[in-house]
Amino acid sequence: MAQVLEFKLPDLGEGLTEAEIVRWLVQVGDVVAVDQPVVEVETAKAMVEVPCPYGGVVTARFGEEGAELPVGAPLLTVAVGEGAEGHRPAADPGTDGGAARAGEQPGAGERRSEGSGNVLVGYGTSEAPARRRRVRPQGRASGATAGSGTAGSGTAGAGPSGAGVPGRANGRVRAAEPVDGPVPVISPLVRRLARENDLDLRELTGSGPDGLILRADVEYALRAAAAQGGRAAREAGPHPDGTVREQALAATAGAAATGSAGSTGSAVPPGDVRIPLKGVRGAVADKLARSRREIPDATCWVDADATELMRARAAMNAASGPKISLVALLARICTAALARFPELNSTVDTQAREIVRFDHVHLGFAAQTGRGLVVPVVRDAHARDAEALTSEFARLTEAARAGRLTPGELTGGTFTLNNYGVFGVDGSTPIVNHPEAAMLGVGRIVPKPWVHEGELAVRQVVQLSLTFDHRVCDGGTAGGFLRYVADCVEQPAVLLRTL
Repeated sequence: MAQVLEFKLPDLGEGLTEAEIVRWLVQVGDVVAVDQPVVEVETAKAMVEVPCPYGGVVTARFGEEGAELPVGAPLLTVAVGEGAEGHRPAADPGTDGGAARAGEQPGAGERRSEGSGNVLVGYGTSEAPARRRRVRPQGRASGATAGSGTAGSGTAGAGPSGAGVPGRANGRVRAAEPVDGPVPVISPLVRRLARENDLDLRELTGSGPDGLILRADVEYALRAAAAQGGRAAREAGPHPDGTVREQALAATAGAAATGSAGSTGSAVPPGDVRIPLKGVRGAVADKLARSRREIPDATCWVDADATELMRARAAMNAASGPKISLVALLARICTAALARFPELNSTVDTQAREIVRFDHVHLGFAAQTGRGLVVPVVRDAHARDAEALTSEFARLTEAARAGRLTPGELTGGTFTLNNYGVFGVDGSTPIVNHPEAAMLGVGRIVPKPWVHEGELAVRQVVQLSLTFDHRVCDGGTAGGFLRYVADCVEQPAVLLRTL
């Protein structure tokens, strides 16, 4: 007899707590094999195809394309075992996924015969443990039922039964009865947001599957509490069913935005566009803002004659063997400079009030892609020669453009190389890639008048800049690092001393 198994969004690693559904790869009724990719999701780090650890017939999907789901939220259900081919979905996934998920559960003594060898965090063991039926609190279930019949009421508990209807306290959605047991929250981000704002999660009724409390629920409760008694709260209106409505959330946020802008209460002008800060763009925004808040950075820069470096590269590429890229040579110079000035290959542990110096160089490099700015990381760059660096830069760049970088390839850097010269600009004051301590910027290499050996000549000139965390070193160290890099650019033979 077929069993309906629920597959939840797994932990994709690197502390990620949510993902956005980009594209479903299967439809309800499709037959899937063990470890077959079923959905493509986008995290703050990369796009990932998520394989299903079960083989059988897809009976339900949860979430439309573009929806954000927290880790642990249901993705789909699969009917496995004998008779799965004839299994049909038990419910429409857009209405109430609980019917499909709870339709057939494995017995207490039964074992699942199908397993997965997948290595995504949180699932993929050779044989999955038996799953128990989820029991929803009676108060919440009755409250949702009664609330659906009182959509026009603005008074808590004013439904037909007069009891069991969720009420409100200080603008927060509250269950009619205290919920025993654990609070239905999966995302650590949601817990932290509630804790920082002194919000009791037990007062909320979540809008996610099976009453799961989402970040939108917490944000709405905080907005409603802040705007209680004001026009924004009146526009948002009560929600007797205890769930967070997208319309109310947009109304509250819009009222706050127009009010802060000194508007007279009119809607957003037709030509304006609101773009959500989420996915890669949101992750970049959060990281840059955190860097500006926490790191007291400073920048120094110098012009360098790169003529000899360009000649050295041309000579390398004239010989047989793989071609050497310019960024690989610059990376080799970086690792040599960090060996002489290890203060810049470090991070600050603010809680312990300590500077942590690394004995390895994981070199990040800024790459602009169609999905936004990403910083792939070359592991152990200090142990690679120019050929190995060229190969790894090419591999990571191609993966970045295709959106196939893994979270592990986007984290763990200790120093960043930013070649903004590809955009045709000379200089910049880049923001340090938190939690690193420094970033080397390289401008375009262009012919310029330059005094060479006492005479004016046209040389290939580049501007180099170093932005650094002033907590890890003083200006003398930063200046020494940048000067050494410039010397290697002007006279590549200097590198021979450290080879």
